[in-house]
Amino acid sequence: MKELPSNWRPAGSTRVAAVIGEPVTHSLSPVLHNAGFQAAGLDWVYVALTVAAGGAPAALDAMRTFGLAGLSVTMPHKEAVAQALAGHLSGAAQRLGAVNCVRRDGDELIGENTDGRGFVDALRHEAGVDPAGACIAVVGAGGAGRAVTAALAECGAARILVINRNRARAEQAVALAGSVGVLAEESAVGEADIVVNATSVGMGVRPPAPAVMPFDPRLLRAEQVVVDLVYQPIRTGLLEAAAAQGAHIVNGVGMLLHQAAYAFELWTGVAAPVGAMRVAVLGHLAQ
Repeated sequence: MKELPSNWRPAGSTRVAAVIGEPVTHSLSPVLHNAGFQAAGLDWVYVALTVAAGGAPAALDAMRTFGLAGLSVTMPHKEAVAQALAGHLSGAAQRLGAVNCVRRDGDELIGENTDGRGFVDALRHEAGVDPAGACIAVVGAGGAGRAVTAALAECGAARILVINRNRARAEQAVALAGSVGVLAEESAVGEADIVVNATSVGMGVRPPAPAVMPFDPRLLRAEQVVVDLVYQPIRTGLLEAAAAQGAHIVNGVGMLLHQAAYAFELWTGVAAPVGAMRVAVLGHLAQ
């Protein structure tokens, strides 16, 4: 791979990828992917496109019409895109009923879900933690929680405790974990080797702050690994409280990075320059 010159500008030959969502102006995906394209020497550019709820089918039509080379999908469109691409989904996207990445296969659009694989890679490569054989509490059963739960089951977690206020959603997540899934109460956080906050509680809240927590942090123990999928701020109130208990803490940047790396490779066929992407996103967040 040869890095593009610093004075590179988009041209008529430039391929375009994008993220759709609402809100989307805060997205770090353009930072990640444009850094990756630059480092890989690819004549690609990545932009953020605001698409209101209900607009996912039209956005997919636009992807076809404009020849977009790849599409990232964020709230509130993941389930709607999965429905629109029914019959053209990867195994993970079909199981989860949610798509976070659309790739091209000739004239066809294929829905993928890279969130779960990205989470497991983040644990292993960013935090040095192997979830195989572990008891893991997943707090939250939305799209991120379901993706994490399914991926942890696939990689050999011994027991997955799903904690969520909405029982129906929790049961859906438990089902994705198969025989290792358990419907649990908040108090089960203390039993786990690894605790994952897969809710958005704490997003955008800078500690010290009022008690904005997904669960009571007094349940945590020093021997645990505590992961917060929230990445803005990098160190959330939950992570601050977990560190004070002596736990090993992991922020959400790793999952963001590795799910994007999988999307990058699906679109381009080129290994993602994860190091360059990491430097770019951490530099941006530091500002």
